[in-house]
Amino acid sequence: MPVVDDVANDSTNGSGHFDVTRAGTLVYRRARSGAPAMRTLQWVDPAGRREPLLAKPGAYQNPRLSPAGTRVALTVVEGNSQDLWVYDLQRDAMTRLTFGGGNDNFPTWSPDGHYIVFTTTGGGLFQVRADGANQPQDLTHTNITQNPWSFTPDGKRLAYYDRSDRQIWTVPLDDQGGQLKAGTPEPFLKSRFDDRAPSFSPDGRWLAYQSNESGRDEVYVRPYPPASSGGGTWQISNSGATVPRWSRNGHELLYQSGDQIMAASYTVKGDTFVAEKPRVWIATLGGAEWDVAPDDTRVAVVTPVESADAATQEHEVVFLENFVDELRRRAPLGK
Repeated sequence: MPVVDDVANDSTNGSGHFDVTRAGTLVYRRARSGAPAMRTLQWVDPAGRREPLLAKPGAYQNPRLSPAGTRVALTVVEGNSQDLWVYDLQRDAMTRLTFGGGNDNFPTWSPDGHYIVFTTTGGGLFQVRADGANQPQDLTHTNITQNPWSFTPDGKRLAYYDRSDRQIWTVPLDDQGGQLKAGTPEPFLKSRFDDRAPSFSPDGRWLAYQSNESGRDEVYVRPYPPASSGGGTWQISNSGATVPRWSRNGHELLYQSGDQIMAASYTVKGDTFVAEKPRVWIATLGGAEWDVAPDDTRVAVVTPVESADAATQEHEVVFLENFVDELRRRAPLGK
């Protein structure tokens, strides 16, 4: 049963911003009231230059650039639903792909730019033509929430995050008559940690991901397919990191650390992945959701449109004392 209805959450993974003390006090960050936060989409380059990509404000989330860099798939929040849209940079036009009234999120382009795979309310992976020529179709048939993240370069396999076991899985795919067909999913790495955000390298030989195995999220690289011995793991970051993405034309692995984008150059020697010390690539990102341009010269980032009341609401924290006592009263054990 609902007990608190204004708790803020992470728009990317849905986790609530709250905690409870052993003495029974609840503390939580209050969600913004009213309409969802408005944002714009900007280009940001390593020199700090900013250029509007999608200047019209909207409740945008999770931008993903097409392989050619001419379109952006993103989630748009409207009321209680989230739908997928594609913004065409050349035509300055938006095309709506989903009308389900659910929570469609995590758009992921196929390498040929024909399909977008996403997750939605009720679980599983779905697919839709990027040009909007068909209705969304099931890709995997399950009620488990699966967040798609990255295709292999040949489009034959997709890596995703399974919310039930907090692990990375991959699934083989086949294009059959203009529709993707999924095979049997396979676990990438069985661990007791939270492993997510899997990203295939441009040559398909490596998979970068974030994991909290050190006690906080850091970026790691493993060979793909995984080594039968279970070895071959390289930690890339050392000061907290999320959302690894490979440069598409160069030998660099990018990731976010705080409000910075870091870059780690790398070489491959046989079966060994050799990464150099990470360096700051973009000093001030200005947002938490981004994607790298195909030419590796800049990133597209969702940037909040700030207002005085929004800034206040964003940092409002509530303490509810004796919360556990109230919980026992409203939901007594055995009832």
